[in-house]
Amino acid sequence: MMKKSYFGLATMLVMLAAIIVPIATVLAQDAAPAADAKIAVAETLTLGTLIKQGGWTMYPLGFFSMAAVYFIIRNSILLREKNMLREDLKPQIEALMSRRDVAGVRRLCAENQSLLTAVLDAGMERVSEEHEYDAAHIMEAIEEAGNEQMVTFMKPINFLSIIGGTAPMLGLLGTVSGMIKAFAIIAQGGMGDPGKLAGSIGEALITTATGLVIAIPAMIAYFIFKNNFIKSMSTMGRMVGHFMNIYRYAKAN
Repeated sequence: MMKKSYFGLATMLVMLAAIIVPIATVLAQDAAPAADAKIAVAETLTLGTLIKQGGWTMYPLGFFSMAAVYFIIRNSILLREKNMLREDLKPQIEALMSRRDVAGVRRLCAENQSLLTAVLDAGMERVSEEHEYDAAHIMEAIEEAGNEQMVTFMKPINFLSIIGGTAPMLGLLGTVSGMIKAFAIIAQGGMGDPGKLAGSIGEALITTATGLVIAIPAMIAYFIFKNNFIKSMSTMGRMVGHFMNIYRYAKAN
């Protein structure tokens, strides 16, 4: 039985080889011309050619691509947690709060602009105005400052969402424009000459692809920056509450 199974397996392998080898030979013979054709096409499709073939919508799409790169780099630098929360100032703030040094805390916040210091300074400003610790009024000032800072920091993040939503629409507009031109050529009797249709069809395809290439990374970056900023806002609220508790109980003592 073992000999028969080995013989059957060997027979199947020989038959499989007899089928694969001719196919591989044919594919190898066809691969060289196909590769040469791909190289020739790649040499003709330069960036300038694609932009020219894409039509007028490639210019606003180019602007959107540069804007997306700018906002991604800008947000990557400014929205770092260490820049917004300033953990390095925590010992100094705690020491000033324990001494109830309102002027010292405000001076430190003014010298070190960040998300944390802007919100904390708003709370300390309310303390200096009322000359006493009123938890409701102080929390109201902190919430107002937090909302103001959220709008400020979210604005460049939202620009990425605008780019991600508008770039595909511009690409679709270029697609419609290209198809209109293609049908106009067909209506004029251009079906016999594929070269006349190539430019319009190329415009339709290139603009759609360009819009998607710009929109996909922009939307990914938008959600990453947004989620990280929301996390930093939550951490900031916890830190400000901690500092205000130090001030409150130090004053009570």
